[in-house]
Amino acid sequence: MPTSPKSAHTATRRSEASRRAILTASVDLVSETGYAKLTIEAIAARAGVGKQTIYRWWPSKGAVLFDAFLLLSEDPVSGDPALPNTGDLEADLKTVLRATVGELNDPRYDAPMRALHTEIVHDPELAATYAQRLHEPMQELKRARLREAQNAGQLDPHADLDLAVELFWGPLLNRWLQRTGPVTVEYTDQLVETVLHGLRPRGSAREPEGNLPQT
Repeated sequence: MPTSPKSAHTATRRSEASRRAILTASVDLVSETGYAKLTIEAIAARAGVGKQTIYRWWPSKGAVLFDAFLLLSEDPVSGDPALPNTGDLEADLKTVLRATVGELNDPRYDAPMRALHTEIVHDPELAATYAQRLHEPMQELKRARLREAQNAGQLDPHADLDLAVELFWGPLLNRWLQRTGPVTVEYTDQLVETVLHGLRPRGSAREPEGNLPQT
């Protein structure tokens, strides 16, 4: 007997409700107990679903946590993930990195992000998924913003943009991950100023992109 459209719609809604319950449960549990004690059984019990329901959608607890992190990171206000471009590269980078500081210092993000980084080190399949679905898309957004500044004459035309991205974001994430110092707005502002000093065209002064000298 064929499934009616109404029944199919109801099943889809139930599946989505179950999926969100699982992802929410994984975030809550990793914050409460730590990643080492997180189990599929515990997630299933907290979400009110069967263990097989989780395994039908995810191969491991690391994969569950990765999707949970993506859900947690969704921006409910703006669907445009592009980095800001006000015409002032320094101001735009400071805006983005200040927002990153806010996320890294948010207790909702801290435990899931640390657990995800730990699991990626030990799970090559999860690492590949992370690279494909999150890291590379974000890297391209960052490269695109720097490329725009480079084309406008704000960055050295020979600068390696992949390396530039690492110079802006890498120290902040390393400081947070290894707890080697406070993760603050003051630190990221100084980071942006220092890296930009090295990446600007030789002999150029700091100028907003809209006020570049004409050639």
